[in-house]
Amino acid sequence: MRWLRKKRVLLLLFIGFTGLIFLNSTWLSLFYPIYYKEEIRLHAKNNGLDPFIVAAIIKVETNYKSGAESRKGALGIMQIMPDTAEWVISKAKLPDTTLEDIRNETETNIRIGTWYLGSLSEQFEGNPIAMIAAYNAGPTNVKNWLKSGRWDGRLETAQNIPFGETRHYVQRVSHYYKQYVKIYDEF
Repeated sequence: MRWLRKKRVLLLLFIGFTGLIFLNSTWLSLFYPIYYKEEIRLHAKNNGLDPFIVAAIIKVETNYKSGAESRKGALGIMQIMPDTAEWVISKAKLPDTTLEDIRNETETNIRIGTWYLGSLSEQFEGNPIAMIAAYNAGPTNVKNWLKSGRWDGRLETAQNIPFGETRHYVQRVSHYYKQYVKIYDEF
């Protein structure tokens, strides 16, 4: 009888300990780390963005691997297309920035990527889901979908996004965003 009681107590302690581990956000942060926090925080703030959205985009784009270049030619940690990078360099008046810098310097890539996200946020009147879709599919495509009524710009109707890649991208970025917000008290 005593042996059974000890087993129950041990089982309750084990369940309590396991529950505490799984509910503790510090432990969960091991599965959802955020790297380059200072750079993300600075440039997100400078461009009026939620840093958790920027972190989620980076997580989906490259999983925080700097110096990446995609098969399509997208550069760096935020996977910025060269034409987009050149446009941002011109509009943001950053003449000393090169495509090589954007590919290899994480801080420069985040500066260019967040500037572009800020521009997209303005174009889509602060709609973060449309901004995320435009970062992947381009603003012209997203504007056309919204104008034609094919998609209304909400996460709940992301299944209506005509491009499968973009639909999946929006869902993944939104997933990581929700996880980051749940796990981290502040950025």
